[in-house]
Amino acid sequence: MEYTEVNKNTIEIILSEVLSERIYSLIKKLNREDFNNIEEIRLRANRPLMIQNKHGDFFVNNSGCIDSKYKDLFVVDRQDIERTLQRMSDYSLYAVEEEVKQGFITLRGGHRVGLVGKVVLDGNKVKTLKYISGMNIRIAKEIKGCANNLVSRLYSEGVNHTLIISPPGCGKTTLLRDIIRVLSSGDNSLNIKGYRIGLIDERGEIAACFHGVPQLDVGIRTDVLDSCPKVAGIYMLIRSMNPEIIAVDEIGGPEDAKAIEDALNVGVKIIATAHGRNLDEVMNRNGFRDMLNNTFRKAIVLNRNKGPGTIEEIIDI
Repeated sequence: MEYTEVNKNTIEIILSEVLSERIYSLIKKLNREDFNNIEEIRLRANRPLMIQNKHGDFFVNNSGCIDSKYKDLFVVDRQDIERTLQRMSDYSLYAVEEEVKQGFITLRGGHRVGLVGKVVLDGNKVKTLKYISGMNIRIAKEIKGCANNLVSRLYSEGVNHTLIISPPGCGKTTLLRDIIRVLSSGDNSLNIKGYRIGLIDERGEIAACFHGVPQLDVGIRTDVLDSCPKVAGIYMLIRSMNPEIIAVDEIGGPEDAKAIEDALNVGVKIIATAHGRNLDEVMNRNGFRDMLNNTFRKAIVLNRNKGPGTIEEIIDI
């Protein structure tokens, strides 16, 4: 299994380019193990800098050490937020305006930055965010090979319609990405031929495209619609790209169900994810029970009991 975080040195370079100078000078003081294990960096105006790794979340003190005792903590100020935002947008917020109104910015390398602040509405729609007061920098990670056993077990005799279920932070996107990679590129050792895959990456978290080009490995036969709404993307792919499989993250309501049903009617297989702790929780949502019963054949439930991506159970639906 090949574990990669889009190259540790690359991450260090990117953080040096986007964090405020004050914050980066602190982050680079972390010991190498703590730095390499960073999953998220959270900046909140007038509150301590927070780091999250697989063990939980921790604050950073003024000496550049992870600290759980709340002593001498480094406090992020508004200037840090403003400076970081300027650097992330290459000094042009207009260039990332569409992303900002969705609450995030995607960095080179596929790292995702969640944003919070004052929401400006246009009717019932979000027009933009202003007075941005908090950021969550999520380090893009791929674990090549994490899906090998699962793919061999589920798909060696053909692809089933599959739903991956997990709470946030349990690795469903990482698992989905590797499933796509293996099915797209094929693997003779797993008895997997290559499939044409259409990937609808609505939030840019699977392929992590930068200027339209995937930064993470989603296979050699995968066509990506980046930042595209799921329903529109399903119909676009069916009409124009002739996929054998459509992969999509975080399906939701009745509109998704109708588009997925139409994809099934033209012979396309579906691999998708949904938020939830178990199958019952997902089935009790509006519109999900019929979609699950009529569409999906397998459900994979994940948790964090042994770290992100732990497979709790595989269910025949």
